[in-house]
Amino acid sequence: MNSQLIPIVTVSYNSPDLIEALLGSLRKFYTNPVYVIDGSYPEVAAEIGAIAAKYANVQFIPFGYNIHHGPGLSWAINNLGLSGQVLFLDSDVEILKAGFIESLQSFLTPELYGVGGIQQVNEQGYDHPDGAVAYLHPACMLCNIDVVRQWPLPIKHGAPLVQTMVALHKAGQSGLLRNVDWVKNDFSKDPNRIFIKHDWQGTVLRTGGYHYDKPTQASVVNTDLLAFVPLTAHKLVEVGCHDGAFAKAYKQRNPVSNYTGIEIDSVLANHARPHCDFVFNQDVEQADAQCRKHVAHADCWILGEVLEQLQDPWALLAAIRTSIAPAGVLVASVGNFQHWSVQARLALGDLRYEDGGSLQKKQVRVFTRGTILDMLRRAGFQVTGGMPRIKDEPAREQFLPAIRALAAASGNDAEAAVQDALPYQYIITAVAA
Repeated sequence: MNSQLIPIVTVSYNSPDLIEALLGSLRKFYTNPVYVIDGSYPEVAAEIGAIAAKYANVQFIPFGYNIHHGPGLSWAINNLGLSGQVLFLDSDVEILKAGFIESLQSFLTPELYGVGGIQQVNEQGYDHPDGAVAYLHPACMLCNIDVVRQWPLPIKHGAPLVQTMVALHKAGQSGLLRNVDWVKNDFSKDPNRIFIKHDWQGTVLRTGGYHYDKPTQASVVNTDLLAFVPLTAHKLVEVGCHDGAFAKAYKQRNPVSNYTGIEIDSVLANHARPHCDFVFNQDVEQADAQCRKHVAHADCWILGEVLEQLQDPWALLAAIRTSIAPAGVLVASVGNFQHWSVQARLALGDLRYEDGGSLQKKQVRVFTRGTILDMLRRAGFQVTGGMPRIKDEPAREQFLPAIRALAAASGNDAEAAVQDALPYQYIITAVAA
């Protein structure tokens, strides 16, 4: 492949001077197409966009919020239609002389994932001289993009390729990486740099951290549901991620994971973005092609109190069934419309739509234990576990005899009817049948 035709991808954040230095130094030697994936504040993005516009064959792609390095790379891999060899550069790189792309090309054979600077890390992505995992640093790496797409994509993490590198290591495929000595040399402060200058002036040093978190009035996390989300999951999708509180709690337990949220409320979606790798601000029932492609082959779907709010939950579950990874798991919490308080209100003709009540305003569908199980079965899932959530509600004791009597009068199992009236919610795990 002609070295001048290799597309270059960089992710920027609030540093117009770095993009100026990168593009200005690159254009002294190369005319390659460049994609700038930008997560800057809107006013800073305007500056960076103006800089990009000065140079031919540069496409500026602003997101309007901090997309972060790993998710920015993943978005580019998924959505730019890249093929063949692709060069990834940090935004704080400067090119000192021609020849570095050609040198990288000389090391990259068709079967390899990529070439560049390799260091040893542990499975959490931290530098360690005795670390078992070979880590190809994305600051300057030339990759075969079709091979890249066969492995886990970059994530929001101080080491965005850690999930990829751990997967390669565990599969015994770290040989798909190749070290290029001059890259590590040029990453250092060595005055005898050969091709590039990389002083590590990016987001962390410029802005004081990775900005993964920001204080919000977080919602209460359903800890019972959280306990059923597997800590071994690699790619998770939460439908109705709200303000990201659940994602934040999970990421604290499993930071080396790719977590996507889908949230219809734009305000909540913005609150969730610091906690998720990526958030789609859209109605899951009207998900666009980009969203569907992004969540394909997830190995865990999380639906917390979501199925009740959908027009066609059966269709959503069927769609998830077709896209979920082999051995993937669905984890859901669903309200129980058979709860004793609902039966009591229904008997009194006092079943009202109200926030926080047994029938909420945003609720479209209602389910019982039996109809939940039937819905999952029809969608192609097999229930593997779960639990009923039961509160301490002393007031129910006066209603349970009536529920028992009603069941007996209709020829049904009275004790089963009472047991089904106790949970206010069910948590269920399921796999593809």
